[in-house]
Amino acid sequence: MRHHYLGNTLYFEIKYKNRTSIGIYLKNGMIEVQAPRHTPDEKVIQVLEEKWDVIQQKLGELNEQVQGPKDKVYDHGESFLYLGKSYPIKITHNSTIDQDNVAFDGQVLHIYVKQLEDEKIRQALKRFYYKQCKALVEKRIISNQSNFKQKPRSIRITDSKTTWGTCDSNQQLTFNWRLAMAPMKVIDYVVVHEMCHMVHLNHDRSFWRLVGKIMPDYEEQENWLAYSNWKMTI
Repeated sequence: MRHHYLGNTLYFEIKYKNRTSIGIYLKNGMIEVQAPRHTPDEKVIQVLEEKWDVIQQKLGELNEQVQGPKDKVYDHGESFLYLGKSYPIKITHNSTIDQDNVAFDGQVLHIYVKQLEDEKIRQALKRFYYKQCKALVEKRIISNQSNFKQKPRSIRITDSKTTWGTCDSNQQLTFNWRLAMAPMKVIDYVVVHEMCHMVHLNHDRSFWRLVGKIMPDYEEQENWLAYSNWKMTI
């Protein structure tokens, strides 16, 4: 289907499912609208128009994804993701500090380094994300623990190239440090996903039912990772 609004034409597909609300997703480069069965087309159009700006933003991001990420420049003003938003960096050269470090003031990522070298700046950022990821994940595990009888035996932060998180048969959880670049809701989803593996090790129907029970909008968080992971770089 297509709909013309505010000078733009949007092509989309509607899928009717057993759900209570209308959800809009980017899948394989297309807009997919998931709606409760028997939803009138007029209601779908209304929701599309209400979320028009967000949809156009996501389509713009998809176009950027196709073009590929740009190489980072480790200099004042370059932006890096943190908790789902882009923030500029400010670099301070201080040869007297004990260790290179990063501090976030809510608007700027302040990077303090002994030597003004790209790799030193990059490593300082990476340590920052590692530390923040560990703290954020631990906080979300505590928050979600009431949904589970099982408890994680250990929590590790890793530099995986292929996964956002894992749970092994010993209930040891690992998480990708790049998650610190994602919105809190996305971090929460990955934590819930791996904690559900403490109950169901595979991705069977019981697993997804449990995930959906705890986080009904988990598909939106998966969608964010699918279409924004290319930006999560340093």
